[in-house]
Amino acid sequence: QVQLVESGGDLVQPGGSLRRSCAASGSFLSITARGWYRQAPGKQRELVARISSGGSTTYADSVKGRFTISRDNAKNTVYLQMDSLKPGDTADYYCKYSVVVPSGALDVWGRGTLVTVSS
Repeated sequence: QVQLVESGGDLVQPGGSLRRSCAASGSFLSITARGWYRQAPGKQRELVARISSGGSTTYADSVKGRFTISRDNAKNTVYLQMDSLKPGDTADYYCKYSVVVPSGALDVWGRGTLVTVSS
């Protein structure tokens, strides 16, 4: 069983910064990708940023230049540094790990936490 533990959400003023973390624990053979997604009220969940096992990164156009995804392989942790936050970034943020277990590939989601950007 694979579990993800996310750092808490927060209330941040526009222009502010926030760093999120997501640590994986449990039994898995390998991690193929880590990602952050978000879902705003009334909208579909969307990809924010993703980092592959090889270190390649992908970002949503709306966060390019403001958000940075990184990882610590030794700690099985992925981070999302969010800078220059805007009210439009308000959403529930979820991390996702794509892992390989003996039975095959598996996507594991964190529970999600709310990030509110407001003055």
